[in-house]
Amino acid sequence: MIIKQPNRPVIELRRYSSFLMLFLILMFGISCSDKPKEKKLDWGSEYKKQGLVLVDTKTTNISVDLRYSGNNNFVGKDVYGTLEDAYLQVEALEKLYLAASFLKEDFPEYKILIWDAARPRRIQQLLWDVVDIPLSERSKYVANPATGSIHNYGCAVDLTLTDLNGNPLDMGTDYDNFDEIAHIDEEEKLISLGLLNSEQVRNRKVLRDVMTKAGFNTITSEWWHFDAFSREETKSRFSIVE
Repeated sequence: MIIKQPNRPVIELRRYSSFLMLFLILMFGISCSDKPKEKKLDWGSEYKKQGLVLVDTKTTNISVDLRYSGNNNFVGKDVYGTLEDAYLQVEALEKLYLAASFLKEDFPEYKILIWDAARPRRIQQLLWDVVDIPLSERSKYVANPATGSIHNYGCAVDLTLTDLNGNPLDMGTDYDNFDEIAHIDEEEKLISLGLLNSEQVRNRKVLRDVMTKAGFNTITSEWWHFDAFSREETKSRFSIVE
């Protein structure tokens, strides 16, 4: 019986193709290993350089869940990356601790939960660009990065109240709600319209009372937002975080 041998050029071509594929795989692996790894931003160092201080969650009745460090926000994605902690200017933080002490004294069954604190202006620009609000109304809810938010100076904080198990109290809306129901200037009207109930407004007032007693200012469009200083004082005393 005669066994027909395969064509020699075909064998050589297959060998060449195999060697070429192996060579390309090796070169790809080498190029990937040589590529410098992206350096993660050290938020703590960046903030501390500008005088900001970490919010203490270990010895206070304060916890932190930065909404912009996850997907549960109006942007729908993580815009803070490695940032998981809240930072504020020293005097703003002192006021926050004072509010927490008032809360512990008057309502020991509650804790403060921070959703956002110091925020760089470059993140402010991103929020400004993506929020789905007409330009004429946008600055009511998202500060124009051209002038800067008080958050950008480390002097504003967004927060709510929780029970001792960390369950948020019912405030009538979630964070970053851009409807009238999140406003604080006509809450009784909103109750009469059935858009809020008395318990939700009572919870908001507990939060407002301890925060304003500690020296914070409110804004009418967001029940969760509190400024440690006026815009004029903030801009005259502190540097913006870029």
